[in-house]
Amino acid sequence: MFGRKILLMTVWVMIFESINLSAAIPQAPVIALNLNQNTVKLSWVQVPSAQSYTLFYAPYPNPTYIGSLDMGKQTDFSVTFSQDAQYYVALKASNTEGSSNYSNIEHFVLPEPIKIDPNVPPLKNSQWYRPQVGASWQWQLKGTINTSYPVEIYDIDLFDTSLQSIQSLKQQGKKVICYFSAGTYEGWRPDKAAFKSEDLGKPLEDFQDERWLDIRSLTVYQIMTQRLDLAVSKGCDGVEPDNVDAYINNSGFALNATDQLAFNKYLANAAHQRNLSVALKNDLDQAPHLLDYFDFSVNEQCHEYDECHALKVFIESGKPVLNAEYDSQYRDDVNKRQALCELSGIQKFSTLILPVNLDDQFRFSCQ
Repeated sequence: MFGRKILLMTVWVMIFESINLSAAIPQAPVIALNLNQNTVKLSWVQVPSAQSYTLFYAPYPNPTYIGSLDMGKQTDFSVTFSQDAQYYVALKASNTEGSSNYSNIEHFVLPEPIKIDPNVPPLKNSQWYRPQVGASWQWQLKGTINTSYPVEIYDIDLFDTSLQSIQSLKQQGKKVICYFSAGTYEGWRPDKAAFKSEDLGKPLEDFQDERWLDIRSLTVYQIMTQRLDLAVSKGCDGVEPDNVDAYINNSGFALNATDQLAFNKYLANAAHQRNLSVALKNDLDQAPHLLDYFDFSVNEQCHEYDECHALKVFIESGKPVLNAEYDSQYRDDVNKRQALCELSGIQKFSTLILPVNLDDQFRFSCQ
């Protein structure tokens, strides 16, 4: 008889605890946040005793208000934004007894949508580095960087140069310009998988392991924007986007001058938004149209091909022309090199005679 009472009491305690447990205020949920371009996805694990969930959101980084959405019993939620957005998000679980504390608070920042506009005005109201006419420079894209040159600017490879090397140059008082190819696909770069196959065109005439890009593609714009962000994270003072004249080459795409202007202007403005100086690389025919967008010119072989007159607009606007010549006559013939340097001095160009591989095997400066 005594044993039956103990058993009944145990059963009643279990029932009471079960009822009490089901009626308890739920624990705070834990949310996970994932971003995929302009889509935000939230997910969470079902909380015991929770009957519904409420999603809370507030502007980031200044939460001037808190909004809420009833999630019902669902344990995930996704939303796609048509424009830039940035919010804090958190979750509460609820039942008839009340609501939990807030979950972990997450936030997301979606960038402003990329706008392809050949008529976009240039940005002018920031404090990025602006080199002056006559600035001295060194250009090396391969091999261990020779840091011994007494110059103002080092132009080096964005991907292959370490953060430590860039910071070391900056500690020496150098300005660091970071090179990347904006108009071609290079299959050895770490972000190569981000490109879509339909955006890859014909190989370059002189570099068969590179392919022209469809510069009208939003994917290409996004990848180049990410490269600009990488330049910021590494501490670059500016960038040199290369191959920005696809429209006059056999790219495999029906590109025109307007496509190229839109792409190049976007690159310049996006660089300036990040306080990066930006060079116009070659693209001589469009130089007058792009002068207000770019801070200086990096040119290859304008003396060899008698094209330097097209860059006069930069000098007249107080912007330097960093010129590199590769013809072996300038390396091997002292008189021809002297004549080149005299002409370069008259033009006020910053001219170097370099190996075409830009590996510092030799270097002659006209300054």
